Amino acid sequence: MSTDFFDLLAETAPRESLQQTQVKKLRALLAVVLDSNPFYQKKFFDCGLRSADDVRSLSDMRRLPFTTKRELVADQLANPMFGTNLSYPLERFVKLHQTSGTTGCPLRWLDTEQSWQWWLRCWGAVYKAAGVSAGDRIFFAFGFGPFIGFWSAFESARLVGAMSIPGGGMSSEQRLQAILENQATVLVCTPTYVLHLADVARRENVDIAHGSIRVTIQAGEPGASIPSVRQRIEESWGAQCFDHTGATEVGATGFSCVARNGVHLNESEFIFEVIDPISLEPASAPLADSANGLVPKRNSRFGDGIVPQPESGFGEGELVVTNLGRLGMPAIRYRLGDIVRLDQATCECSRTYARMVGGIIGRADDMVTVRGVNVFPSAIDAIIRQFQTISEYSTEVMRDGELDELVVKIEIDSYDDASVAGALSNQIQRQLSLRPIIRVVPGGSLPRFELKARRFFDRRGT
Repeated sequence: MSTDFFDLLAETAPRESLQQTQVKKLRALLAVVLDSNPFYQKKFFDCGLRSADDVRSLSDMRRLPFTTKRELVADQLANPMFGTNLSYPLERFVKLHQTSGTTGCPLRWLDTEQSWQWWLRCWGAVYKAAGVSAGDRIFFAFGFGPFIGFWSAFESARLVGAMSIPGGGMSSEQRLQAILENQATVLVCTPTYVLHLADVARRENVDIAHGSIRVTIQAGEPGASIPSVRQRIEESWGAQCFDHTGATEVGATGFSCVARNGVHLNESEFIFEVIDPISLEPASAPLADSANGLVPKRNSRFGDGIVPQPESGFGEGELVVTNLGRLGMPAIRYRLGDIVRLDQATCECSRTYARMVGGIIGRADDMVTVRGVNVFPSAIDAIIRQFQTISEYSTEVMRDGELDELVVKIEIDSYDDASVAGALSNQIQRQLSLRPIIRVVPGGSLPRFELKARRFFDRRGT
């Protein structure tokens, strides 16, 4: 299997060596925050941590408290503009971004020159795993606003020798034309938007499947690791689709490789934990053996569906992240809210980094229970994306008297609306054990999204 590495020694290091590197970087981080970061000084003093020397192994981290977005937002509201999670004076910081605000109040985040260069190196690993290198021309289809989006991806392209082509301030038609005129070879955007551009190309009779794009890198929302979504992207563009995970607060955490068997977590630059989101204890939930490697997960806490059985190092639960290169404004034991299943077996690509099997399954705060069935928006998305004729959709959970109803609105590029709607209803019922209400709506009536898409709404409390 042909693959490339941004840092060969780090990405293929034995696990024991990798953990030693993590502990060394963690102690350096703790030394800084214990000395000068008011936010973490209080949190750590309250739990009895006085010195970085007290942390000798990764297991010692369990004595440290978790960090949540809620408390960071509260800290910034109480201490405007940037809160107390600052290890250095403001003049040391050179970059300001903020979260998208899709799950609440936006959160501002600052980077020093050193931490921004760290961000770029993390993205270097993303590019190399996707086979991006000198000679590639990368088109960035996003708005270049205060949301960090793909800013670090844009600036890090030069680290692998690739050309950056900005796509801000353009309509979808203009972006498509820019891709064609500049013969871009790599397209970076959200899963939702790459499919939307494909819809625009079909409407404009542009053959993108035989065009210059050979790689697409998707981030910002689950999708590129969902087989049905990835297949639809690859068939539309005639390109290989790669997934990337990250967050404004923590950095560029993960990437998929040519082996296509999960999303690698960048363990040389982060420490990852998986916890039970209810007990907050380390999660470990190996599935039963199966002859074909697929195990049904009916009515589990983390949703329904069929998931691959990993070989070893399995854990299912909420991902907790500590970034190790962002000393000025760090995130230590940060609860992302993402639900994952981890596998620590060495990948076919030779990387020893742990992998998220199937990417991010969903979010702990997005999961809803409908008639006793746990449902993630990503599970709905995976089913709908199997239908090529459905161009857009929206999902609502509503209450009809004493019963909950799952209502799915769809736009269809077909004259046989009833057949598509019936097939979708049957697929959802078969895979989720839940019969939905399918409503076909006029084309173009549902919203389109450039960044994080919002297609799932729980209306029962309204």
